[in-house]
Amino acid sequence: MSKGPKAFQSISEAAAEIGVAQHVLRFWESRFDFVEPVKRAGGRRFYRPTDVAVLTAIRRRLHDEGLTLKGVQRLYDEGGLDAVLVGPGASGATAGTVEREVVPNRALKRALDQVEYARARLLAALAS
Repeated sequence: MSKGPKAFQSISEAAAEIGVAQHVLRFWESRFDFVEPVKRAGGRRFYRPTDVAVLTAIRRRLHDEGLTLKGVQRLYDEGGLDAVLVGPGASGATAGTVEREVVPNRALKRALDQVEYARARLLAALAS
């Protein structure tokens, strides 16, 4: 039984679809702050369809068009996800769709990090 088009993919499934090795996806995640797969217990990564669209665009920019990592980052800094996603060989995903799904997740992650930091400070204060 195959997964639906909106199903999350494991790192091995995403890497196979994009056409790169798993370690490459982890490396890109460390280099591009706009690549944020969902992480479950134990650190397992799951990629949404929008994540796969962004990573496919990064692969296209790096491998097919010959941009460097800094070049892709510059594209993002200057034009956002539109600049990274739009171009020759772009997938059916639109930058607006990806932006709507990625930005709230990034804001949620930042808020959760702040809550965790406040919790740690509170526990430290209670312990002393």
